[in-house]
Amino acid sequence: MTFWHFSSTEELRGDWLFPTETRFGPGRIAELGSALATLGIRRPLIVTDRGLTATPIPARIVALAATTSEPLLWAGADQNPTGEQVMAGTAAFHAHRADGVIALGGGSGLDAGKTVALMAGLGGDLWRFAYPRSLEVQAERSKVPIVAIPTTAGTGAEVEASGIITDPSKPVKAGIVNLSMLPRLVIADPELTLDLPRHLTAWTGMDALSHNLEALLVRQFHPMADAIGAAGVKVCHDWLPRAVDDGHDIVARSYMMAAAIMGATSFVKGLGAMHALSHAIGALIGAQHGLTNAVLMPAVLRFNRPAIEQPIVRLASFLGLASGFEAYYDAVTALASRVGIPDRLGDIGVARQDFERLAHMALPDFNASCNPRPLDLPSLVSILEAAS
Repeated sequence: MTFWHFSSTEELRGDWLFPTETRFGPGRIAELGSALATLGIRRPLIVTDRGLTATPIPARIVALAATTSEPLLWAGADQNPTGEQVMAGTAAFHAHRADGVIALGGGSGLDAGKTVALMAGLGGDLWRFAYPRSLEVQAERSKVPIVAIPTTAGTGAEVEASGIITDPSKPVKAGIVNLSMLPRLVIADPELTLDLPRHLTAWTGMDALSHNLEALLVRQFHPMADAIGAAGVKVCHDWLPRAVDDGHDIVARSYMMAAAIMGATSFVKGLGAMHALSHAIGALIGAQHGLTNAVLMPAVLRFNRPAIEQPIVRLASFLGLASGFEAYYDAVTALASRVGIPDRLGDIGVARQDFERLAHMALPDFNASCNPRPLDLPSLVSILEAAS
């Protein structure tokens, strides 16, 4: 099934980039030591976020890596990692005389680890790799190999050549982009997500849905990404409630981890207003990214309706729903309610007096330019109003 129909030869063009080698499945984390040896990594820096150190996972990764290498754990990233933290991680890399990075965690640990590897290999000003400046320096390539190990099923950051890093001085969440940030190897073991709390399971799962859904709705010729995005949407609707209800359901956890990777595979097309606004909200108040995407989702779908009716009708049919936009809209709002997503931005600490500022922050975001319906400051404010 195709979700977009194109007729002109100009529209039937696209630039396609798909992910990297991935070892997927329960128990695959046991292969870490041998994988490091195969890659020739003898002194890895394990980069993760402070929150993950409250769990047994980092110690387990250190022990597995130590079977064939001399690892060092650096856990200096926040939920929204900053440029200063990336440079501190880079200093730790050099002090350890590291020869590779293990990026460990959800989006924060993964993005921090990938960006540390970039800066460890290239040095200089981090912000030259922030989009759109990054377009001018894509010839630069770090040779520091990255092994990515996700511990949530949401961002899919393990299979993308970029990272979101906060510059608190502006504030802004910047997209750091360089092809050498694509991990050489991903070990995606759903067992690492079994102890994820119920609310984080819901938030990260809705993040995976937002990636698959927004990517599908970007008007661009990319039939492979569309097929993956549509399948990822279905996986989220089918399996997220089970993962939320029973966090030790390894089948549900496996499907959701796959959905996260599917989302990041499909969003090579770009995303849209959900992510542009979510990045702004995260930079301003530090809200969890998947949660803000989930709260914004209904309002963004309503705003984009005139431009997305065609693919939404086909998506509803693919999911076995009644035909039409409203059928899918009802399904996605029911899913959000089912897994405990708040209804309004005010419920997650977004104040109305900040709407204008958030719109100004969101409009330059790359994802705003990909939104199916053109965005400007008034339309971004209108979406925030609709979600409040």
